[in-house]
Amino acid sequence: MIRALKGATLLALALVATAAQAEETAVRTEHLDLRLVPMAEGLDDPSSLVVLPGELLVVGERTGRLQTFYNGERQAVEGLPEIQTAGQGGLFDIVASPDYADTGWLYFTYSSGDAASTATALSRGRLAGDRLVEVESLFEQNRRSEPGPHDGARLAWLGDDTLLMSIGDRGEPARAQDTQDHAGAVLRLGPQGLAPEDNPLLEQAGYLPELYSWGHRQVQGLAVDARGDVWAVEARDSGPAELLRLRAGENHGWPEGSDDAEAAGADFLDDLASGELFADDEAIAPTYRFAEEGSPSGLAVVDGRHYPAWEGHLLVGGMESGQLYRLEIAAGEVAEAEALLDASLGPVRDVRQGPDGLLYVLIGGDSGRVFRLEPAP
Repeated sequence: MIRALKGATLLALALVATAAQAEETAVRTEHLDLRLVPMAEGLDDPSSLVVLPGELLVVGERTGRLQTFYNGERQAVEGLPEIQTAGQGGLFDIVASPDYADTGWLYFTYSSGDAASTATALSRGRLAGDRLVEVESLFEQNRRSEPGPHDGARLAWLGDDTLLMSIGDRGEPARAQDTQDHAGAVLRLGPQGLAPEDNPLLEQAGYLPELYSWGHRQVQGLAVDARGDVWAVEARDSGPAELLRLRAGENHGWPEGSDDAEAAGADFLDDLASGELFADDEAIAPTYRFAEEGSPSGLAVVDGRHYPAWEGHLLVGGMESGQLYRLEIAAGEVAEAEALLDASLGPVRDVRQGPDGLLYVLIGGDSGRVFRLEPAP
């Protein structure tokens, strides 16, 4: 039974009086008092964010540009491979390797190809000042398509240092049910981009060796919790968006499990409260179905070093709502939900927790920004 918290407020304190004065807002939540601190601005359609040791921010823009921010200073980074940006293509996600302190590897996903056909690809490189060096192409999906929707790829590391990579259905829903097509799937790869020998479907006829799960439309957030459970959020075409707990080697239903039923409630939290559950005997049910207008994007599992009351909770961004949502997971279900803001920040594109234990929020669009969500002093 979900308890949807009411009356969560964002109190705007010290709003900017001049363009030179930084905007800072205080956030009062059910369990914690926090503040949003601006960290970067002037971004053009940012798609992903990684926080490196020493509070170095690396932001990827869908248009194929990489930028770093440190102590208020911005620097453009050269050295990315050629990236196609037609349709919804571009630079997608960036993550640091688990052994980043020793190896310096940054992994990133993007659209590879030309104006006629593209594929979602994975590469890695090392950051050296204003350049990405030693760039290696690791993986490319097995079937190219005309540029269009749902190229997107999110990344998340499992505890055994294997990498999960999602690929959208490329605007062709039937491909998500084709287990010999990487489109509409979540893949499990080793650090060099190869299928690990213990992948769930490695030796089964009719399945690509990289498959971890399939039946996905367009995963917009991917994260792994301390128990090893894999969580994802994705929007559906004609129905509410979904929070998924991924199961290795299983079908998650798109498009066979989709229908035209309206969302159970008028907004994101109402849908969580009354949560119409997906039902399909041959597919894994999502944990909950959200309201369409929530358009979730970005997903983080909270380490409670600075947020003790939120240990293990999920934070989800809202692209259309411009909100940030907290979901408490208990026994594999959403036990408590809270909207943290009562005013839109703009489209929330990504949510990350840095090595410093603090949470960072990436705002998309043509005036993109980065905020840090800190405990109030």
